[in-house]
Amino acid sequence: MPDVEHFTDPDAAADFVRQFHREQPGAGDPTRRVLAVLDEIDLTGTYQHTPAELAYGARLAWRNAARCIGRLYWRSLVVRDLRHLASADDIATECFEHLRVATNGGRIRPVVSVFAPDRPGRPAARILNQQLVRYAGHPAGHGFVGDPAGAQLAARARDLGWKGGEERFEVLPLLVQERAGARPEWYELPDDTTLEVELTHPDHAWFAELGLRWYAVPAISDMTLEIGGVRYPTAPFNGWYMGTEIGARNLADADRYDMLATVADRLGLDTSSDRTLWRDRALVELNVAVLHSFQEAGVTIADHHTESERFLKHVAQEKRLGRPTPADWSWIVPPVSGGLTPVYHRYYDPVDPSLRPAFVVREPW
Repeated sequence: MPDVEHFTDPDAAADFVRQFHREQPGAGDPTRRVLAVLDEIDLTGTYQHTPAELAYGARLAWRNAARCIGRLYWRSLVVRDLRHLASADDIATECFEHLRVATNGGRIRPVVSVFAPDRPGRPAARILNQQLVRYAGHPAGHGFVGDPAGAQLAARARDLGWKGGEERFEVLPLLVQERAGARPEWYELPDDTTLEVELTHPDHAWFAELGLRWYAVPAISDMTLEIGGVRYPTAPFNGWYMGTEIGARNLADADRYDMLATVADRLGLDTSSDRTLWRDRALVELNVAVLHSFQEAGVTIADHHTESERFLKHVAQEKRLGRPTPADWSWIVPPVSGGLTPVYHRYYDPVDPSLRPAFVVREPW
């Protein structure tokens, strides 16, 4: 049979197979597997990972994630092999199961669900949401009700027939598009998939009156998992939250929920000048509330001091194994009290954008 065009890069495939065998001593000599993969690429344009290769490749993608501070536990990633599923209905059903598995009654588990890959002439379906769970935003007057980051998807969902998006914390439906140009299908998230934590403060009873809450599982769903040249554009994955992601970004950023002025007012702070550091003081109390509330609810969350120490433990472990730890300093250093954390006071191995396996920005259709 004549060779077909290589849809998958043979060199990337061979490099990954050799890495898999090198880091998995029980896998043995890679020669036979490399030859089989290259033959399969010659015949079909691509190849299929074994379940073990897929699982290890997904974990390596987490290990290689330069913007993630939580990589110490990369080996614990639960990999759900769902490559046999490609329809919107099946993808939605298993995304809901992903959330149930990851939520785990509040003891959050890192999970990735890997659906069908892109194949020659057959791009795989895509999830249009940035995260499996996110709140809708709705333009109102000169601002927004809800999360401005969810406004665009909410508008698209409403165009498709969804009725919603006008409350402050309204969970967006899941939108799945099976092929380029196709009308996306939308699915309401079942109640048992979305654990949310109502936010209170240990010292200020009035904080509960703000009506704030946040969801437990941050599951990214708009990136491509690339392993050995094979691209999986539908591979939602999650770890657990670090408190500052919610308290110092989602609820505090001016282009998100923008809560700092409200919190400062309830604290009775002088907001007449930046020199009073009212934003800083309000920001700390907002983060105290997030950590307190998740802990009281029995939901896994990390504080930025502990997570910084864990990351340096990961760096040390990788160094002992002779491996670099690429890291983007601007993402690794937390947005609250960065100078008080050990990750602030050092340099890291440079980020190599070609490093694979990796979660990468998904290419358009």
